Amino acid sequence: MAETANPRQNVTFPSNGGIAHGYLGLPPSGRGAGLVVIQEWWGLTSHIASLVDRFAAEGFVALAPDLYGGPTTHDAAEADRLMQELPVDRAARDLAGGVDYLLARDDVSGERVGVVGFCMGGAFVLSLAVQQGGKVAAAVPFYPAGPLPEDYSGLQAAVLAHFGEQDAFVPLATADELAARVTAGNGQTPTIHRYPAGHAFLNDENLLGTYDAEQAATAWDRTIAFLHEHLG
Repeated sequence: MAETANPRQNVTFPSNGGIAHGYLGLPPSGRGAGLVVIQEWWGLTSHIASLVDRFAAEGFVALAPDLYGGPTTHDAAEADRLMQELPVDRAARDLAGGVDYLLARDDVSGERVGVVGFCMGGAFVLSLAVQQGGKVAAAVPFYPAGPLPEDYSGLQAAVLAHFGEQDAFVPLATADELAARVTAGNGQTPTIHRYPAGHAFLNDENLLGTYDAEQAATAWDRTIAFLHEHLG
């Protein structure tokens, strides 16, 4: 069963005339570049909250919008149902609202944010970066699952993508397709890394049994370096 209350929600922000919820982490200095963190299909879980805290510790003002509005689950069938029932347009508005919320905060430096996401959230990373254009400087999808944008002409962010070579959910060919589409759309050559690992190899809650500490550490270090390069 999904949990219907999420104690990890600690902020609200405007979203297309409504109110969205999320989890915000602040850096030790109290100020930093803004970063939107997009959840997996499990919801705004303790894993996503811990990633927000880790990004904050690295110097970012990190926000994970709660796309499900509270529910989380550790059951794959339930997660699939929640993902399928998620209105894509509402999710996009919530994510766009998160971008604007970060850019309006006094403790966020710069005029552009980064976006990082995992699984379902990885696909949303690319859609959000395309939609938001010049507001997003860096886009980092991890093993993006689900429909990806066809047209990348609106993309202004640098892209770093992580794929698992043994991913049972995302065909490895997706990496080459993404690279070709991005290059065709705006002439950019994205940075794509492939790992000898399965889907969700960064998720240390290991719900799929595919967590790989060594590959996760490598991908994390690359991500932090990339974000600082493009966001400061």
